[in-house]
Amino acid sequence: MKKYFFTILGILWLPINLYATELELPKNLSSQTKQCIGCHKLYTPGIVYDWLKSRHAKITPSEAIKKSELERLVSAKSVPANLSETVVGCYECHSLNGDKHEDNFTHFGNKINVVVSPPDCATCHPEEVKQYTGSKKYHAIKNLMQNPVYHALASTSTGVINYENGELIQKPSSEKTLHETCLGCHGTEVTVKGFKKIKSLSSGLEITVPDLTNWPNQGVGRKNPDGSYGACTSCHPRHQFSIEVARKPYTCAQCHLEPDVPAYNVYKESKHGNIYESVGEHKWNFESVPWRPGKDFTAPTCASCHNSLLVRDDGKIIAERTHDFGARLWVRLFGLIYTHPQPKSGDTTIIKNADGLPLPVTFTGKLAEEYLISKTEMDKRMNIMKNVCSSCHNTNWIDGHFAKMDNTIKETDEMTKTATLILVDAWNKKVADNKNPFDEPIERKWVQQWLFYGNSIRYASAMSGAPDYTSFKYGWWELTKNLQEMKAYIDKKQKDDKK
Repeated sequence: MKKYFFTILGILWLPINLYATELELPKNLSSQTKQCIGCHKLYTPGIVYDWLKSRHAKITPSEAIKKSELERLVSAKSVPANLSETVVGCYECHSLNGDKHEDNFTHFGNKINVVVSPPDCATCHPEEVKQYTGSKKYHAIKNLMQNPVYHALASTSTGVINYENGELIQKPSSEKTLHETCLGCHGTEVTVKGFKKIKSLSSGLEITVPDLTNWPNQGVGRKNPDGSYGACTSCHPRHQFSIEVARKPYTCAQCHLEPDVPAYNVYKESKHGNIYESVGEHKWNFESVPWRPGKDFTAPTCASCHNSLLVRDDGKIIAERTHDFGARLWVRLFGLIYTHPQPKSGDTTIIKNADGLPLPVTFTGKLAEEYLISKTEMDKRMNIMKNVCSSCHNTNWIDGHFAKMDNTIKETDEMTKTATLILVDAWNKKVADNKNPFDEPIERKWVQQWLFYGNSIRYASAMSGAPDYTSFKYGWWELTKNLQEMKAYIDKKQKDDKK
């Protein structure tokens, strides 16, 4: 009995002892951050312990700047004196540019912001933020919500439908539904409605905080309370901001999934993904800066091809680091409705094609060339990607891969054009109307042709493998079957109309 008594006593004492133990805090900690940790180690310990594992907690900006050019993770040449000699803690990130933040408020004596935005991160990472600002990801919410064609697709796909008098009545998407669907990836608009009182779940303490719309959200094009766009935390989750997390494919898989953007799915089936999942996840060096193919990793992840700084053993640069994730891409595989050269600007709302629509191509495939990169720029970007491939593959292998991919692009675009001609025929024969090109059964099949099946085949081809995705899983089987069903839809509607 005595033994059990002491066992129970030990269990009851354990959590008290854990909280009573002092954290081993970094040196060079600011007094403000020390104050933050004083409370948050009790009430949100997950945040504090996560931050303690971060680079931010281990090095001051002045120390980071002294690293060699290839090893540096900060692009600033200098940082403000009041920030340079302390590690980057709670206060250092949440207090920046308070005069621009609508979400700035007084919290236990300190003026802080709820949302840390890219301009705040630019204090130490100006080049990264500048690159991101020019990307399609930065403009993601605008590119979706301010383009009437894409907005119509989003609203038609996610709006509630009622059945009234034998008819399906489509309602616009609600803000909350958009928040958890399309805008979960593209980003919401976060504004301050006012202030509200909340009670801490762990302590019962009541505090006053900004009342934010469409929050929380980590979308890549989120509009922040300081008027900026983007969320660095999309790829570098709070509060560790790990480069390892950003380099692993699971991070990209938050948004890049089947059926419309099946990058992660085809990666898992590819030879590269097979090697990563078999031997790479716990054996490769995901922290090394710069990153060395062969030495630090054996097969590429998304980051290897699209944005990481890669070097050879002799220090020669293979590809520069970039936070514009389209910088190494020459062709846009994501058919809208056909593949096309990458847009010159990340803000695709400025595009107008020959039909006057905000799309990079017309329904017949004519390019809006003035808004798209030139052949010279396409070749330059392709050569950067080929150089990445050359870390492991010879020229013959690389040329063969890209020749196959060019053929895939050509043939899937042809299949999209066939589907488009069938759809136009349906409109001409009045078996569908073109007021909204996304709301009728044959129109949804047309969308599937390019948004699901064409994309699936092209992504699988580009990522060197995943033959199931080019064949039966959203591949050629569906691409051909879809055309037959579209044609059958017209024939049946015409037959029914004659009765």
